[in-house]
Amino acid sequence: MDDLPEEEKPGIPAWVVTFADLMSLLMCFFVLLLSFSEIDAQKFKQIAGELSQAFGVQRDTPVLEIPKGTSPIFDKFSPAPPEPTLVNQVKQTTTDEQPELQLLESAQDQAIQDQIQKQVDANMAEIMEVLEPAMQEGRINVSENQQRIVIRVEEKGSFSSGSAQLTWDFEGMLLDMAEVLAGIPGDLAVEGHTDNLPIHTDRFYSNWDLSAARAAAVANVLLAKEEISADRLRVTGLADTEPLAPNSTPENRAKNRRVEIIIDMAGPLKEEEMRLREMVNNRPGEQEAIIDLTQEAPAPASESEQSTDPKVPEEEPTGELTW
Repeated sequence: MDDLPEEEKPGIPAWVVTFADLMSLLMCFFVLLLSFSEIDAQKFKQIAGELSQAFGVQRDTPVLEIPKGTSPIFDKFSPAPPEPTLVNQVKQTTTDEQPELQLLESAQDQAIQDQIQKQVDANMAEIMEVLEPAMQEGRINVSENQQRIVIRVEEKGSFSSGSAQLTWDFEGMLLDMAEVLAGIPGDLAVEGHTDNLPIHTDRFYSNWDLSAARAAAVANVLLAKEEISADRLRVTGLADTEPLAPNSTPENRAKNRRVEIIIDMAGPLKEEEMRLREMVNNRPGEQEAIIDLTQEAPAPASESEQSTDPKVPEEEPTGELTW
């Protein structure tokens, strides 16, 4: 009884081991295939979408998401070429008229600037007419720069050397000039200048005192007739800080000893420019407004331009007076 073999316990069948080896080899094979393959994401999403449509699966698509895949409608049909619309024609017409509008605005600006310059030139001519004798003698120089008229009074014939006392003839000329300046709008500035030679007297401690005293003397004469308002006037003494020429020669130092009367018309001319622009914009015919600003009334026709044919006389309207 003791020599009998023991009963074997039931275990896994032998074919299972072979099957497991086969599955392992297949898994390795597919892993290798997957590692060497390339996935087209667009094509994959397209196939997935077709499968979802075929099996009745509805996918939520966000509003801002671009639809994936293709549609047979876009494959079989193509949009017709667009025809020109009325909107395109209106845009094209507006573009063509833009250069003409720019030319019109440019003509308006030029006409207004010409009108402003005419006023400056008229003021210059009026001042030069009064100061013509002194200008011929070389005692006064008048210039215009950026809507500012500068009347430069030289020391020669106007002041004694080292003095702030005006000569009698020059004082009378300043009184006449005050009447002209009263009619010209703008701020007035009287600036006194000297050379670099120092001065030290009982009355003038330095060139600052001398330049300020000469400017004040000119301002007092301009205000004498009370035609120029005092709030328009500004008096400044600048000594030798703003020379016209280097103080290296007696001639240059004589040029630097001067008094300048500056008429700043920038403010009034700016207001006049705004008034002219408003007038042009309010006119029904803008081109006619430009012509009115820049052109004067036409001169009457000369006798040679009139008709000389005695057989066809011009008929005169009854009841009208002709010249």
